[in-house]
Amino acid sequence: MKKLVFFILLVSVAGGELTSQDPGRAPTSNNPQPPGDQSRIQVRVELVNVLTTVTDKKNRLVTDLTKDDFRIFEDGKPQEIRFFSRETDLPLRIGLLMDTSNSIRDRLHFEQEAAINFLSEVLRPGKDLAFVVAFDAQHQVVQDYTDDIEKLSNVINALKAGGATSLFDVVFFASKEKLYVFPPREPYLRRVMIVVSDGQDNQSVHTQDEALSMAQAAEVTIFTISTNRSGVRGKGDKVLGSLADVTGGHAFFQAEDLAANFQEIVHELRSQYSLAYVSTNTAHDGTFRKITIRAVRKNLHVRARPGYFALSQ
Repeated sequence: MKKLVFFILLVSVAGGELTSQDPGRAPTSNNPQPPGDQSRIQVRVELVNVLTTVTDKKNRLVTDLTKDDFRIFEDGKPQEIRFFSRETDLPLRIGLLMDTSNSIRDRLHFEQEAAINFLSEVLRPGKDLAFVVAFDAQHQVVQDYTDDIEKLSNVINALKAGGATSLFDVVFFASKEKLYVFPPREPYLRRVMIVVSDGQDNQSVHTQDEALSMAQAAEVTIFTISTNRSGVRGKGDKVLGSLADVTGGHAFFQAEDLAANFQEIVHELRSQYSLAYVSTNTAHDGTFRKITIRAVRKNLHVRARPGYFALSQ
């Protein structure tokens, strides 16, 4: 009689054994089996993590939902929510992108004060990190990752205005070099980009689509704050709205009250939900997978990133 050997797949579900960042990839286990133990194979399951914000019909944050209040679909097919949590305490990695072009010269000081107050309130030493990039025709990392508020405040206060605007280039750079490559891809970590600009790009080498694709690949949520004070939403505001919408973020257009805009971002970052699933589509084809999340309750609006790129072979 032939012997049948049953292989038991062990799935580790805690502290780094699950990864939401690389759907489709099967990483090498960090815990190899001891010699002679051929009856077990340890593998890791790749989760797709989706951070979600829910508001009611009056645009107030809804923070009391449970796993059963959500339905999630990938390319129209229902998915099983494997893990769920309210992410009021999730570590943050924040990229603050400050437009220092000539077009915002008369508003720079107010932007500096509002940005410093935001970082002072949102950053928790030992847990959250932030970096600052100034951009006009070129971009420069004026402060790399730190939780030191004094360092961040000093570099923000030292910013000077002048030059053209390369918005798409700086979004592409920050997504690829600061939020995709570093920090290491961890499952339960929020990557957030705050863009303070008028959205008037006139110098970038990269296109808007290229910048958005890189942000999606890095799983970055973009919040944009428009500095346009004309009272009329123009082309720049539409660009800022697109950057936020496509990444599951939020665009703010009340340029006269930047402090209130930053404060609303703080509240939202502390009021999100994390939903995770293992895709039923196991193909490694590099395609974009559309994610749809619905709330069971009526009259609720769910905001999340619209999808992710599967890895290719």
